[in-house]
Amino acid sequence: MGNDAYATHPCTHTGVMNNDQPVIEIDRVTFGYPPHLLAEPVLENVSLRVEQDDFLGIIGPNGGGKTTLLRLMLGLLKPQQGSVTVLGQPATRTRSRIGYVPQHARIDASTPASVLDVVLMGRLGASSWGCRFSRSHCDIALEALGRTETADLATRAIGTLSGGQRQRILIARALASDARILLLDEPTAGVDAHMERGLTDLLHQLNEQLPIVLVSHDISFVSRHLKRVACLNRTLTCHGAGEITQEVIADMYHDHMVVVHHDESCPLTEHPSPDDRDAEPAG
Repeated sequence: MGNDAYATHPCTHTGVMNNDQPVIEIDRVTFGYPPHLLAEPVLENVSLRVEQDDFLGIIGPNGGGKTTLLRLMLGLLKPQQGSVTVLGQPATRTRSRIGYVPQHARIDASTPASVLDVVLMGRLGASSWGCRFSRSHCDIALEALGRTETADLATRAIGTLSGGQRQRILIARALASDARILLLDEPTAGVDAHMERGLTDLLHQLNEQLPIVLVSHDISFVSRHLKRVACLNRTLTCHGAGEITQEVIADMYHDHMVVVHHDESCPLTEHPSPDDRDAEPAG
């Protein structure tokens, strides 16, 4: 599978198609950062549809365009060619309907904010009083905490939480914005194996209610738990999660591969067997 396959096959939903309009549609997008517009673009002829029930992972090497693609979905960038629509409108008009959880969301451990205060930040765009929130906004924030199974943490100081708990709170903040789509950048980064399993279960539960798109370097996680995988390295193609093979990854990374065989006692695999293995790009 070479670059020609990436460039000419749009990434459409596999399996049963939903007759409803896709929540995100990226149509033949090309993008390059100035002053390098005449050089090789960061993204070239990328097409992607995200359907109402999607649980899609985006994987690829550093510099392959993953962050750029997220910024286009969020309406923070405009393509030089092609179009990006979200919920049937240009992405620049629908930013508030995407619940976004960035990879490097920094929360100062010394801040006096409570968990509820942090989740209420997701309501800033909907509040006409600035940082003052009505009872209805607080109810929505508390509901978001309930959906992430963290309602009991509402009065805790944000700085006292573990990494896994903080990630759930950031997801709750995204949900509190009345998000129609959940977009996550490396959600399992820095989370231990036990917390990752709980977070994975949570994402599956949320996916019953709304589509989820996440970027991850963890190929094993993506291939085990998600419905589809978009392989991105300037150009893009989609696979069913079970179709991700060493050959697919090697072609995308253009590099030698290291196959890691997990022992049955290894905590990094949830269902160990003699055949379990993760393909990762060689350092």
